[in-house]
Amino acid sequence: MRALQSRQNPQRMDPRVKQVAVVIVLGSIMSILDTTIVNVALDSLSRQLHSSLTTVQWVVSAYLLALAAVIPLTGWAVRRYGAFRIYLQALILFTMGSALCGLATSTAELIAFRALQGLGGGMLVPTGMTLLVRAAGPRNLPRVMATIGVPQVIAPVFGPTLGGFLLQSVTWHAIFLVNVPIGIVTAAIAIRLLPRSEPDPAAGQLDWPGLLLAAAATVGITFGLSQSETAGSITSASVLAPVVISLALLVVYVLRSRRLANPLLDLKLYRIRAYSAATVVMFCLGAAMFGAMILLPLYFQVARGQDAIHTGLFLIPQGIGAAIGMNRSAAATTRLGAGLTSLIGSIIMLSATVPFVIFTATTPYEWIALSMIFRGVGVGLAFMPAMTAAFAVLDHEQVNDASPQLNVIQRVGGSLGTAAVAVVLQAKLTDGSAHRTAASTAAAFAGTYWWVLILTAISLLPAIVLWRIERQHRGNEASAREDLLVEAVA
Repeated sequence: MRALQSRQNPQRMDPRVKQVAVVIVLGSIMSILDTTIVNVALDSLSRQLHSSLTTVQWVVSAYLLALAAVIPLTGWAVRRYGAFRIYLQALILFTMGSALCGLATSTAELIAFRALQGLGGGMLVPTGMTLLVRAAGPRNLPRVMATIGVPQVIAPVFGPTLGGFLLQSVTWHAIFLVNVPIGIVTAAIAIRLLPRSEPDPAAGQLDWPGLLLAAAATVGITFGLSQSETAGSITSASVLAPVVISLALLVVYVLRSRRLANPLLDLKLYRIRAYSAATVVMFCLGAAMFGAMILLPLYFQVARGQDAIHTGLFLIPQGIGAAIGMNRSAAATTRLGAGLTSLIGSIIMLSATVPFVIFTATTPYEWIALSMIFRGVGVGLAFMPAMTAAFAVLDHEQVNDASPQLNVIQRVGGSLGTAAVAVVLQAKLTDGSAHRTAASTAAAFAGTYWWVLILTAISLLPAIVLWRIERQHRGNEASAREDLLVEAVA
């Protein structure tokens, strides 16, 4: 078993690994940024394409559902055709989809091209993560995970800002076309710098029934949770029906995969205690992090009356804090272990969320910014060490299956947190809406932040479990070294 903790200096990364990291970060930024950049443009798209807001909402949904559907395929595709080939093809597909979206002339075309874009984006992040973890090795793993975490934490913060700027200064076409030059440059660099990997014929033929079950379950859960905001309740039939059916399909997939020699996704990974604990930490942190991310932009816009660009600027302190946390997470992981670092980050997140429950319509922006910085530091310290712990106990081949699974877990956790927070906020804003004032609107946001506080507190429990598993593992390693020393002396 690979050690959970490296004693090497995490601040120094092999030059070859740095090159791979640059390519993967560029690709990840495009894919993750696109999940948020379009949100601020829905109203403009509705007016300029002469479609209802309900129809235009599928511009977002088509991307997310296509992205969710293709993620389960990634592990097999990487084994069968090689990580480099799949990454490059996903990058080209995403870039082509972006160009077609920018050239779309109708809502139907835009929705179809967004689905194409989502197919590329869904394979881009997990395949890139596989390439990077393979190139890094145990010594570079903490630093590499901190690097790959930057777009995952910062892109959702700056996405609305960039989207609002392009929308007001250029045109809605630009929010898609901006990806084209970045995609072309990234593809050119990828061809030059990314390591090649040989296809593995032993991967066999694609398990189509398994793919259909896994994709349908992932899409169904994502779709069901996304319906909660429209339905106004997380327990409504439009939410529960697809989620329950998807969970049933997931059970069928698990039972079926246990009988196969080479299942689409290797669920035996969850027998590894540290990996299982790390995935639960990531699920809970995803819910706490993404649930809070939808509140702040809405608070600035609805309760404080800010436009899209200024809202994005007010979100920058959280990105700064996250960058600081990410920067320190590698050294902390090496010194303290991934579990303890993630626990400390979760505690900082929890403490920094407390001020949000007392914010009003007149709270000074300086106090809000300070709270955002500290919460961002907590996010940076908590999130990627948990992923580091998950990868640190896996061998070379297991990484193929772990990358897509961790992405699915993170996204489902984020979807659940977003759905829960959106429903609570909507209920609080609707209650007494006839006499709504700026003060009562701000109070609705403050009340909703209690739920974010609860979600963050829940993430402490699996982080404690992960820390205890790591500590026990280090104790076992120390005992084994002592036994070897005693035998040598004897």
